[in-house]
Amino acid sequence: MKSDKARVGVDIGGTFTDVAMEHRGQMFSTKVLTNYTAPEAAIIDGIKLVLADAGIGFGEIGAIIHGTTLATNALIERRGAKTAFITTAGFRDVIEMRTENRFELYDLNIVLPPVLIPRRNRFVVDERVDAHGAVLTPLDVAQVESLAEDIRKGGYESIAVGLMHSYVNGEHERKIRDILAEKLPAISVSLSCEVSPQMREFQRFNTVCSNAYVKPLMASYLNRLVDKLRRVGAQCPIFMIHSGGGIITVESAAEFPVRLLESGPAGGAIFAAEVAKRYGLNRVLSYDMGGTTAKICLIDDTTPKTAKTFEVARTYRFKKGSGMPISIPVIEMIEIGAGGGSIAAVDAMKQIRVGPHSAASEPGPACYGRGGIRPTVTDADLILGRLDPDSFAGGTIKLNTGNSQKALLDDVGEKLGIDEKAAAFGVSEIVDESMANAARMHAVENGKELAEYSMIAFGGAAPLHASRLCEKLGMRELIIPPGAGVGSAIGFLRAPIAFEAVRSAYIRFARFDARKINAVLKELKEEATRFVHSADPSAKIDMECTAYIRYVGQGWEIPVDIEIRKYTDADAAALRQRFEEVYAVHFGRAIEGLDAEIISWSLRASSPLHSSVPVTRSKKAKAAAVATKRDIFDSREGKYVAGAIVERHALSAGEFVSGPAAITERETTTIISSSYEAIVQPDGCLLVVSKSA
Repeated sequence: MKSDKARVGVDIGGTFTDVAMEHRGQMFSTKVLTNYTAPEAAIIDGIKLVLADAGIGFGEIGAIIHGTTLATNALIERRGAKTAFITTAGFRDVIEMRTENRFELYDLNIVLPPVLIPRRNRFVVDERVDAHGAVLTPLDVAQVESLAEDIRKGGYESIAVGLMHSYVNGEHERKIRDILAEKLPAISVSLSCEVSPQMREFQRFNTVCSNAYVKPLMASYLNRLVDKLRRVGAQCPIFMIHSGGGIITVESAAEFPVRLLESGPAGGAIFAAEVAKRYGLNRVLSYDMGGTTAKICLIDDTTPKTAKTFEVARTYRFKKGSGMPISIPVIEMIEIGAGGGSIAAVDAMKQIRVGPHSAASEPGPACYGRGGIRPTVTDADLILGRLDPDSFAGGTIKLNTGNSQKALLDDVGEKLGIDEKAAAFGVSEIVDESMANAARMHAVENGKELAEYSMIAFGGAAPLHASRLCEKLGMRELIIPPGAGVGSAIGFLRAPIAFEAVRSAYIRFARFDARKINAVLKELKEEATRFVHSADPSAKIDMECTAYIRYVGQGWEIPVDIEIRKYTDADAAALRQRFEEVYAVHFGRAIEGLDAEIISWSLRASSPLHSSVPVTRSKKAKAAAVATKRDIFDSREGKYVAGAIVERHALSAGEFVSGPAAITERETTTIISSSYEAIVQPDGCLLVVSKSA
C-alpha cells in the first residue's frame, strides 16, 4: 500500500461526514453534512473539497479508507432487512430469554431490550451437534427444503443461521446455506460459525442475527459507494475500518457488516493512541464527541482497551446487560447519545434531559436554519458564546442565534420559568454531567482512577466541552490535536491492515491437548492472514494471540497473551503459570488447587503500525496575541466573562492562551475555561493544563 499518491479517510457520522486527506506530507480536511438519503453523495462532495484544496484530481488518490456508523444506526433504529432466524429445535427463544443476569437486580418492573428478530420470524430445524462437535442428530434436509419455501412466501430479505455448538462443527450450518442458496439464490445468508464461532449461544445468535439484519443494507450502500467513486475517476482500492481498529476490504465488510458496528469510533481511538504514543502517555482517556454521540475509551500503555464482546444500544443508564450483545473483536468504549445535535427537553419532573434523540443533519439544530425547531447542545453552545455564528464549519454554515433563542425558550425556558441563557447553561451542564457519569462508570468497570489520566479530545464538539469535562472528572491535563474536528478520519489513515480471528476451543489443563492447540492456532493464523493479504498481498504481518482462561467453575475468563508457536504436552505447566500470573494481577492472588480451562482464542494479524516521532514538550514562553474578545459563559464561574478569541493557525510552539478563551479553527473550536491554560506544542497540539497544576 506504499504510494506517493494521496490517502483519504472518510468518517460518516450522524450529523457530519468528515474527510481527511494526506498528500505529500500535508493534511487537508473538511466536514460536510451527512446525506441520509444517499450517504455516499456526502463522501464524494467532501472528497471533492479536499482535492480542490490540494489542487489534484480523483485519479491521484491511492487509497480510500472508510468508517461509518450506518450499521450501528440501523440496529438502534431497527431499520434493517426483514430477517428470518433458523436455529436448532428447542432453542427458538434463546435470543428472547437472554441469560439469568439482570442489569438492574432490584427493579421489579424491569423492561428487557426488545429482540431484533420477532418470534414469528424465528424457525427451527431438527439437528443436534454436541459440545465436542459430534453429530447426535443428523440434519433433516427435507425439513430445510420445506422451510425454504416458507421463507420465500414470507418475503424475507436475509437469513441468519445459528445452531447449537456450530462453533465446534459448522457442517450443518453450511449444509443449510447450500440448500437455501439453491432454493433462494437472491436472499443473503449469514452463518454463526463464520460470523462469530464462539461459545455462549445467546451472544452468538444475537451476533449472527445482527449481521443478517444489516447485511442487505450495507451491501447495497457499499456497492453504490464503489460504483459512484469509480464514475468520478477514483480507481484506487477502497477499504473499511472494522470495530477492532484494522483495515479490511470492501468485500469482507459487505459479507460481515457486523464487524463495522464500531468502525467510526475505532478510528478515533487509533487517532488518540497515536497522539498518546508521541507524548509518551501511558494513561489516556480518549473523548470523541460529534454531532450525535459521545464516545469514551481508556488507552493504557498507548494501546486502546479491547474486548471480544460489546453491547449496542444500552437502554438503561449505561448499565451492562441492558443492550444487544455482539460477539466480535472490538475496541472497548462507552458510547452515549450526547452530541452537538442531541435534543434537549423538560420531563414531567421538571428536569432537563438531553438526548439520546438527535436533530442530526436533517433537519439539524435550530440554529442551522434547515427546519429544525427543537433546542440542541449546539444551540446552547451558540447562546453561551462558545461558537461564532459566522465561522461555523469554516463559514459554510451560518448559524441563526434567534432560532436558538426561540427553541431554548419554547422547549426549556418557559417550562422552567428561566430565560434562554439560563436554559442554555442548564442544557450544557446536563450534557457535560452525562458524559462525566459515563466516563466515571467506564473507569469503575475497569478499575481505573481518572484523576491519574490525561484526556485527548477530538470530534467536532469535544473541544467545546473538554475543559469542563476535565473539571468535573478532576483531570489536570488535556490535549487537543491538530485536525481534532476530523479526528476519526485521520485515525483511519493511521490504522494498520488487520484482522482478528476468534474461535472457541475448550481445553482443560488436567486433560491438556497440545495437538488441539496447534490445530486451533493453525486455523486462526490461516484465517487472519487470508483477510490481511486480501487487502494487501505484499503486507508484512505481525501476529499476537490471546487465550481466554478461567478457573473451573468460574463464569467468565480473563485474557492471557500467549506465544504463537508449536506446543507440546509439556507446555501445560508453563501456560498455567502464565494464567496464574495474569490472574494475580487482576485479583491479587491465584487460587491454589483448582484446575483451569481455556475457553476461546483470538489471533490478530496486522501490518506494521504507523511510526510516531516523539514530541519534546514546549513550556510556555510568551502569551499569544489576542485580537478580539467576546463574552463566553464560564460554567465554573457561573457567569459570562470576556474571553480571548485566538485563531489556531496563527499560534506557534511555546505560545500560550490563558482561559477564559476560544481557540478557533475550521472544523471545531476549543474552549479554555478560566481554570485552564493552553500551551502550543511543536507538533501543533494544544496542551491544556490546570492553572493550579
